[in-house]
Amino acid sequence: WVGGINKIPTPAYVISEEKLTANLKILSALQKAAGVKILLAQKCFSMFYFYPLIEKYLSGTASSGLNEARLAAEHFHGENHVYSPAFRADEIDRIAALCDHIVFNSFNQLKKFYPVAKSYGRSIGLRINPEHSTQSHAIYDPCSPTSRLGVRFDEFKKNIDSIEMIDGLHIHTLCEQNSDALDETVDAFEKNFAPWISQMKWLNLGGGHHITKKNYDIDRLKRIIARLKKNYGVEIYLEPGEAVALDAGVLISTVLEIQPPIDGISNVIIDASAACHMPDVIEMPYRPSIKNSARIGEKRFNYRLGGATCLAGDVIGEYSFDRPLNEGDRLVFEDMAIYTMVKNNTFNGMNLPAIVAVDCQNNFEVVRSFEYNDFKMRLS
Repeated sequence: WVGGINKIPTPAYVISEEKLTANLKILSALQKAAGVKILLAQKCFSMFYFYPLIEKYLSGTASSGLNEARLAAEHFHGENHVYSPAFRADEIDRIAALCDHIVFNSFNQLKKFYPVAKSYGRSIGLRINPEHSTQSHAIYDPCSPTSRLGVRFDEFKKNIDSIEMIDGLHIHTLCEQNSDALDETVDAFEKNFAPWISQMKWLNLGGGHHITKKNYDIDRLKRIIARLKKNYGVEIYLEPGEAVALDAGVLISTVLEIQPPIDGISNVIIDASAACHMPDVIEMPYRPSIKNSARIGEKRFNYRLGGATCLAGDVIGEYSFDRPLNEGDRLVFEDMAIYTMVKNNTFNGMNLPAIVAVDCQNNFEVVRSFEYNDFKMRLS
């Protein structure tokens, strides 16, 4: 279907129904085989155009606050879960009216909002910090020494008298990781919290599970789930985001200008931006893949790609190609369904990329395009 991209105005996110369905089938098979419930983490992928498809395969959604909870309530027929580091007093009633599970980040928040949540008959959870890091990206490590996310064991022990208010425990420590990291995390979690897990109705193992990635060890994940269910009698939830939309979308961009080489590498300006349209390139940071490209020096023609903003650091990365780039060429950035549409912005007045869906028959539909009024309304 990539052959049809020349008809699409750029920049544009193009999301494939076929790729999305392939991921969903893997997740659905896991649900059935392991007896686990899987939720879409909307913080990663919130393209509600595809919610009617996703709800055929998954059990519900995981939200980070009122707006995501509303989106799920309006467009997804399934369980509606919500967690936030801190809920607002002026929003908790509306959240409780929408969400089946409400997970609190601290005992203070739990005690403050428990009466409201219970008045709606909601299931109440508490996020736990297992204090066991399994990753090197500090910005994505909920178990870092100064993390504000989740209750540590010492604080948990001080509030034992409030445990009866809780229906479930939530742990989320992973980011793009395999099931060996989850195994480590669960061991650390059980070491301190085992006596209380069996008092719960459910246990949410959070997201960051790279379940649909080629080398992911699903059998190990199944064993972890089976052990937890057997030992504690709890219902198990997973809430992946990336695994749902992994490799399901691309970002199409057009080359605007090619500058004279500096030390053998030409700067290329495109109509997409790392700062505006793929923020994780700068935040994480990482270098996204481009179709038919290689690392610098591996192919004959070398380029440094940057966005058309005034930010000097709006650089996407260095690439090489078999043939020289020309103004008007289309570039296809891969794996761009995740953490793009949900995080993009209009810095410098840049238009947001169009949102395009391509179905299993390779028919394209422009779901939404953006223009001046979309920029203006955010400032008025």
